[in-house]
Amino acid sequence: MLSLAQVQAQLSSSTPAQYRCLENLNLYDGPTLERLATQAVAGRQLRIVAQPEDGNPVLTVELCEDDYPGWIAVEDLDLLEAAEASYQAIALPFEEIQRRLPQVIAFTQVAMTQPNHYLWGGTVGPNYDCSGLMQTAFASVGIWLPRDAYQQEAFLQAIAFEDLQPGDLVFFGRPDRCTHVGLYLGDGRYIHSSGKDQGRNGIGVDVLSESGDTVSQAYFRQYRGAGRVVACYGCA
Repeated sequence: MLSLAQVQAQLSSSTPAQYRCLENLNLYDGPTLERLATQAVAGRQLRIVAQPEDGNPVLTVELCEDDYPGWIAVEDLDLLEAAEASYQAIALPFEEIQRRLPQVIAFTQVAMTQPNHYLWGGTVGPNYDCSGLMQTAFASVGIWLPRDAYQQEAFLQAIAFEDLQPGDLVFFGRPDRCTHVGLYLGDGRYIHSSGKDQGRNGIGVDVLSESGDTVSQAYFRQYRGAGRVVACYGCA
């Protein structure tokens, strides 16, 4: 377990330190710690990039695997330890990524069978947001993706609708920004974690066409495009 004094000493050094999560950790989207930004499952590594200012008992951090920023409470230092080694992204050839896609799909289908609800910022089961489910499913087989849907869309290789294959990602949103993502299963279906207001309040399967139910139709009208995972984040 770390102390604030240790962190402050390491922040003042020229070599940034990395820390390992001993337990699942919540990261928030601001120093008030009011809204969840993402979660780090036990074993993930992070960098502490800034210490509290003006007595505010929070730390600014950045997750190592996806460079995602957030804030944690100083009290959460109890959930961290110094990492034995710095995180290094592992490159996988495209053929190996393709070989692992059935396991990615299986992960999402198992997750759907567990009682769950949509959780903004959720990446630790059973409750996920849309991009959190995608990131965690791929990470379960050693393939790292960026955290948010718009980042995933930008990172993947764009493909045409008619070229969709199981394991590709499908993206939805406004004309100016991607706001939602799902995993294509084949036969015009995709699995995703959708919200309560527009969706199923958890993980479900929808149809990528106008022929589906109200939820499927609502998302299909927001369809932006699709992408294929051809590399691991940090290795492209």
